[in-house]
Amino acid sequence: MNNKMNVKTLFVFLLAAFVMTACHDDKKPVAQRLPATSYDQPLKGDSTIYGLACEGCSDTAVVLLPSDGSDPVTYNIIGASRRHRVLGRIKTGDWIGVVLNKENRHIADIVIDLDQLKGIWCYIVMPQLRDHKTMTPQEQARVIREMPDSLKDLYFVPREYGFWLKRQWEATSVGYVQESSTLAEESPVVYPPLGWFIAWHIWNGKFVMTSGKPKYSGKDNTVVGYQSVSFDTCSIDYLDDDSLVLSDRDGSRSYYRKNDINDINKRAKAIAEMRSKQALKETTE
Repeated sequence: MNNKMNVKTLFVFLLAAFVMTACHDDKKPVAQRLPATSYDQPLKGDSTIYGLACEGCSDTAVVLLPSDGSDPVTYNIIGASRRHRVLGRIKTGDWIGVVLNKENRHIADIVIDLDQLKGIWCYIVMPQLRDHKTMTPQEQARVIREMPDSLKDLYFVPREYGFWLKRQWEATSVGYVQESSTLAEESPVVYPPLGWFIAWHIWNGKFVMTSGKPKYSGKDNTVVGYQSVSFDTCSIDYLDDDSLVLSDRDGSRSYYRKNDINDINKRAKAIAEMRSKQALKETTE
């Protein structure tokens, strides 16, 4: 009993000493960098059930092992298959998302193979004349028609834009071609702006892409957060091994899969590098 009292007394004494030291410390508080907003969690209001596809999946049913570790559940997908709302080729072990019918919780209205959705998806963009906003379509056609073929080959180069969907809901933009600002300003053409993608999510069967402008640290130039964050919601119209179609109120866009990030924009990068070398040569002569 006395030993317990001695330990308790010693603990109270040490705690009081620590508080007194802290109260009389003249050091200024250290400024802490707040972590950037996390985008690696499901969106609020999302009723999608996530888990792994188990053995027994077929054209009429999907067997899902929920992420919470509970027992596998079988859902009827006959209606979803007929409406082409089974998106992707479901394989055992794939990470999938299931949106249930509101009236019958044993029926899945939408099934998405999220492992198949992950990866690099691209589409083709073409440049426009720098002054296209002040020109009529006829004037643009005339200028391009009168342009020498050598200049067309140099400047009217298709580029691949798109995004890379990764694990933990992370997304990055693909399609950036590095070139000097001077050469870009001297070019007679301009490319559409490339968005800065941050994250991707599924929200009740819809595809949501998060984008924003990065905020950089003044010391080491690292990204410490994002501003002007926006969320673009699309319907997934089609998903297969090599094809993806997304649509919104402005229309639909088809994407094709790229397996290697280094294969994107090879021709455009080669031409940009050639122009840079030529400009450097002209300035040194």
